[in-house]
Amino acid sequence: MRSRQALILAAALLLPLTLVPAPAGAAEVGASQTPAERAREIATALTKDPLYVDPSYAPGLPETMRAGVREKAKALGYPVYTIILPLSPSDGFQGKERNVLTLVMDAMRNPGLYVVVEGGGRFPWYETLDVPQLDQKKLSPARERALDDTEYDAGPTEVLTRFYELLAGPALPPAMRPETDRRTGPANYDHSDRSGGVIALGIVLAVLACLVALGLWIGLRRRGSGGAGDSGSPRREKPFTIPPHVAATVAAERRRRLTRETSAELTTLGSDLAALPTVAGEGLRHQQLALDAHDAASRVLDSSRDLVDVVGAMVLLDQGRREYDIAQALAAGRKPVEVQPLCAFNPLHGRASGRPTQVDADGTTLTLPLCADCRRALKRGTAPASLPGEDGPYWHNDDLWARTFFGVLTDDLPNAVTRGDHHR
Repeated sequence: MRSRQALILAAALLLPLTLVPAPAGAAEVGASQTPAERAREIATALTKDPLYVDPSYAPGLPETMRAGVREKAKALGYPVYTIILPLSPSDGFQGKERNVLTLVMDAMRNPGLYVVVEGGGRFPWYETLDVPQLDQKKLSPARERALDDTEYDAGPTEVLTRFYELLAGPALPPAMRPETDRRTGPANYDHSDRSGGVIALGIVLAVLACLVALGLWIGLRRRGSGGAGDSGSPRREKPFTIPPHVAATVAAERRRRLTRETSAELTTLGSDLAALPTVAGEGLRHQQLALDAHDAASRVLDSSRDLVDVVGAMVLLDQGRREYDIAQALAAGRKPVEVQPLCAFNPLHGRASGRPTQVDADGTTLTLPLCADCRRALKRGTAPASLPGEDGPYWHNDDLWARTFFGVLTDDLPNAVTRGDHHR
C-alpha cells in the first residue's frame, strides 16, 4: 500500500511537468536547428545563467525551486553548469545525455562540472573539464547518495540540490532511510522475536559452513587436475569488463580529441587549397574535388551527432587531402603518388594495406580497403575491430556512412553530404 501511494504521488507531481506545453514556435525552432546549433544556444544561455531550464519546463520549475540548485552549486567553489531539458530518441541529441554534454562542452570550452538531467526525470549525468580541485572519486558516490536520499517522487531540482550539497561536504553522510531508527534499529523490530532470530542465525551459519566446505573441496579438486599439462579443463576466471560510465567517459574524450584534430586539419587544408597555384585540365578537376570534400567535411563536423559523424568528417578531409596532393603534383609537373584510402571497417585504424579485400556475406561480395589487422581477423574467421556504432559495428546503422562504408562504395560522397544524405 505504501509503495502504491508513492507511485501515485510521483505520477501526480510529474504530470504537470509532462503536460506543460512548449512555447509557441519552440517545436519549429528545435526542428530547424542542428544539434551543434542547439548546443551553442544552450552554451550561450549558460554563460548568462549557470542553470539552464528548457522553456517547456519553465512553468513546472519556478524560481523558488531553482534557487536551491544555484545556491548549492555556487558553494562548491568551481564552475558548475546545470542543464534541465526534455530528451527523446527523435530529438537532435538522440535522447542521450552524453550527446548533450559533449556538444555543450565543445561549444563552451570552459572548465567546470557539467550536469544534465532530463526534465521529467531525476537521474543526473555529468562530465568534468579541467577541474583539478574536484575529487573525481566523490562524484559517482555523491550522485548515488543523492538518488538514495531523495524520494522517487522528487523532481530534478531536489536531486540536483542534494547532489551539490553532498559534493560540498567533507564526507558523505549515511543514506537517510525513513524506515530505520538509528538508535534502536528498524522501527518494526520486536525484542520478543530475539529467540527466533537466534535460531535463524544458527541456520544461516550452518548453511555458510557447508558452502565454505564445498568451495574448499572444489578448489582442491581443480588444483589437482587443472594444471597446464593436465587433460582437465583449465580454471576459468571472470572476464574483465569496463563499467558503462567509464566507457562513456572514454568515448566522450575520444570524440573530443578527434574533433579537435579534425578541426585543425580542416583549417590547414583550407589554407593549403587557398594557396594552391592556378592549375588547368586534370589538375583543376582534382582541385575542385578537394574543395568539394573540404566543404562536405565542414558541414558534417558542424552538425556531428556522434563519433561516427566525426570519423565521417575525418574521412572526407583525408579524401580532400589526397585530391589536393594530386592537384599540387600536376601543377608542379610531377607524377602523383598513389596513396591508399583509410580502412573501411574502422578508418581510425589508418590506411589500408595491400590490395582491396573481397568480403562475402549473405550472398553479397564487397571489395573493401582494409588495414592489416582487419585482413588478418577475416582470415582467421573472427570479427574485425570495427568502429562502434549505436548497436554494434557502425555498418549495422542505416546512414550514409554505413551504406557506403565511409564512401568506399560510392565516388560521390561529398555530393551526397551536400544533398543532406548523411542526416537521412
